[in-house]
Amino acid sequence: MESESSLRERLIDVGVDLVMTEGSASLGLREIARRAGVSHGAPRRYFPTHHALLSAIARRGFAGLETLFAAATGGTTSPRGQLHALGRAYVGYALAHRGMFELMFRHDLLDSEKHGSDQPRLRESTLPLFELTVGLVADYRAEQAVARRPFAPSDTGPPPAVTAAALWANLHGVAQLWAWGSLQLALDAPPAGGTPDRDGLDPVVAAVLDAHLGPVNA
Repeated sequence: MESESSLRERLIDVGVDLVMTEGSASLGLREIARRAGVSHGAPRRYFPTHHALLSAIARRGFAGLETLFAAATGGTTSPRGQLHALGRAYVGYALAHRGMFELMFRHDLLDSEKHGSDQPRLRESTLPLFELTVGLVADYRAEQAVARRPFAPSDTGPPPAVTAAALWANLHGVAQLWAWGSLQLALDAPPAGGTPDRDGLDPVVAAVLDAHLGPVNA
């Protein structure tokens, strides 16, 4: 007989597969239960609310993004290089997994309470990724200070957390506007296709870093 914990994970697995293949609109409780091969009421035994199940599915998305970040930054040790790799990975994930990305940042899930679940709020899943960015911004500034480059970011600038927040917001906006086709229209670039256009996106990601960290050769 299947244990309660394995059935709980199977419900999440089904939800992840649904959102990846059919988008966030497909994540109804009845459809998840049907595909998991359980009764319509079964999910309520493991998730007190629909939001609790959606949060568990979205938490898998953050775990996947964290794994992607680790792989993306493995090829460089410089803080600036790692921030560039994170930026490309973030925007690339958003475009390749639009349904999951939309679910991960749904305000009603991020701003909600626990919904009776024993899991932490979904918002807390964003903290490790944000703290990684803050640390890299701080490391880059320290590296620049040692190099004594003119026009390098100084200690009088915004705190690293503020710069990291602005960087994150900018990259998130790039991902959304690229997915909608707005940036391609503004830049006279080819419309978005099934896979992210790296040649078109990389200069935009580089410009975001220049805007918040200063030009790389400054």
